[in-house]
Amino acid sequence: MRDAFADTVSAALETDPRLAVVLADISADRFTEAARRHPQRVVNLGIREQLMIGVAGGLALTGMRPVAHTFAPFLVERPFEQVKLDLGHQGAGAVLVSSGASYDGAHYGRTHMAPGDVHLLDSLPGWTVHVPGHAAEVAPLLEEALRRDGNVYVRLSERGNAAARPIGPGLQTVRAGSGRSSGVVVAVGPMLDRVLAATEGLDVTVAYAATVRPFDREGLNRLVARAGQADVLLVEPYLEGTSAHEVAAALEDRRHRQRSLGVRRDTEVRGYGTPADHDRAHGLDTAGIAERAREFFPA
Repeated sequence: MRDAFADTVSAALETDPRLAVVLADISADRFTEAARRHPQRVVNLGIREQLMIGVAGGLALTGMRPVAHTFAPFLVERPFEQVKLDLGHQGAGAVLVSSGASYDGAHYGRTHMAPGDVHLLDSLPGWTVHVPGHAAEVAPLLEEALRRDGNVYVRLSERGNAAARPIGPGLQTVRAGSGRSSGVVVAVGPMLDRVLAATEGLDVTVAYAATVRPFDREGLNRLVARAGQADVLLVEPYLEGTSAHEVAAALEDRRHRQRSLGVRRDTEVRGYGTPADHDRAHGLDTAGIAERAREFFPA
């Protein structure tokens, strides 16, 4: 996904004079040629993440369209005050592109993990959030973000689904239930393949979301009405319950049950391990999702 990001933005620099890239060392090697061709619009500030967001905000206020990039904890958590003030409060739009997801860099330890990034951005109004599940989904999401003027967060992962999926503005139905009180599972980004395997044999509708903000409330309401049962299982690759309030708002006109799966709130995994180890610890591997899905959906 990072290669797709670098290729897309490097190509866009050739045709859009508004674009500028602000880096904090991470992925600088992927922009070597772009920096040579556009030295005034590809800036590497070193490991100064707060400054990176401040510079992005300043560029936006001059009419530029800045793209800021580093690992998720250094893009959202460490400079959050600058994200809140220099971008949001000033009305300065930027595209933030992270890498590392929740714990792709588990071998670096807790400093490089950011399961709370989307939850944190949810405290600020007006953000668009994309969570692609395949490298081929990155370019169209980014190209749309570069054309916009508001604040956009693109959350890249080193892991994903086996195939790209349609990435329309709303929820995309991947597997339809029978419609006889079947329930709905919403799989976000790279969780889709695991959700499909985990729910095999269950009479549920599986919907895919690569864009989670704005959340497709109307689409979820329609899927629930079609499924005949207002039971919703939400599977996200970040902090569990991050979109629970969106599900509640989508279904405020009907009685419903919901369960959220994600990085657990009650567990601090202190061993470095691998991303797969963390998936198992949080019940986000196929077996863990299957167990909780079968508990949630009545037979």
